[in-house]
Amino acid sequence: MEQRERVLAARDGDEDPIALLHEAEVLDGAAHVVEQPFLEAGVGLSHGGALVTPSLVARLNLRLPENAPGSLFVDSTCIDCDACRQIAPTTFARSDRSGLSYVQRQPAPAQRKDALVALVACPTASIGGAQGREVREAFASLPLHVDGPVHDLGLRAESSFGATSYLVVREGGNVIVDSPRAANPLLDRIEGMGGARWNFLTHRDDVADHEALHERFGCERVLHRADVSGRTRAVERQIEGKDPVELAPGLVVIPVPGHTRGSAAFLVDDTYLFTGDHLWAEDDGSLGMSRSVCWYSWEEQVRSLKRLLDFRFRFVLPGHGRRAEARDTGEMRGWIQKLVREVE
Repeated sequence: MEQRERVLAARDGDEDPIALLHEAEVLDGAAHVVEQPFLEAGVGLSHGGALVTPSLVARLNLRLPENAPGSLFVDSTCIDCDACRQIAPTTFARSDRSGLSYVQRQPAPAQRKDALVALVACPTASIGGAQGREVREAFASLPLHVDGPVHDLGLRAESSFGATSYLVVREGGNVIVDSPRAANPLLDRIEGMGGARWNFLTHRDDVADHEALHERFGCERVLHRADVSGRTRAVERQIEGKDPVELAPGLVVIPVPGHTRGSAAFLVDDTYLFTGDHLWAEDDGSLGMSRSVCWYSWEEQVRSLKRLLDFRFRFVLPGHGRRAEARDTGEMRGWIQKLVREVE
């Protein structure tokens, strides 16, 4: 719970994180080095419609002392977003000392692929120790299959504090849920899987590189009007009110105000519920939500949780936190009812 709350509570600033990174390199060039493996891999990052190249990397002089001896390491620029621990839990853990991720043990050959995916996924380039070929191979493994039509897009954006984004592959048109860091290799992979017809944005915090996705795929962006701001003013479809909205057969937008006024969940085929920061699974697998990271109304968020009992689903797929998978929709309903009792 503490880690999740720290992640969400840190997202109050309005400054462009990519611009800040490049400014930092100019102001403190001695402390930063070009990420040669990323340059060798030909990795470009699209941010706000402009293509840039990652220029900051994990730095040996900032290597956390908790890291296990070996080439792979995490430095102190880690923001504790939990991405690496979700992707490669045998390699990365959370330090009791610093509260940041670190390499608890160097990966065995069979585990190194996941560790390298975690390296490229990191929103702040805080993980080091890869060669250019390994970086290319890690990008080539994206997106990560979750279940059925659902894929984890892998690359986290610092502007959404490392939130998970997803791709749902469907015959009627694919859906990107929230936004990954829009690196060209990942966009190429999405293109090869059919592109995207829609980009559903669960709430204002996790929109990240939505402009780049729209520019590349021509996807219709969907966001609740109550969460529209300057960067999302051009969103094509702005949902209003609290009633569910069918985007297409099998695709339902469910407004869940609480975390933010315009938070919305996205239900796919009565099976997969994408919840943004409204609902998540804790490390022990139980469902959770927290008053301390509720920016709009806790009472409204609890009411929104109760409304989810009107729907059938088996998976909870959040932006932050762990995913939850029930054996059937009845078990998931029981989990929701239990959480309602806990938070009322």
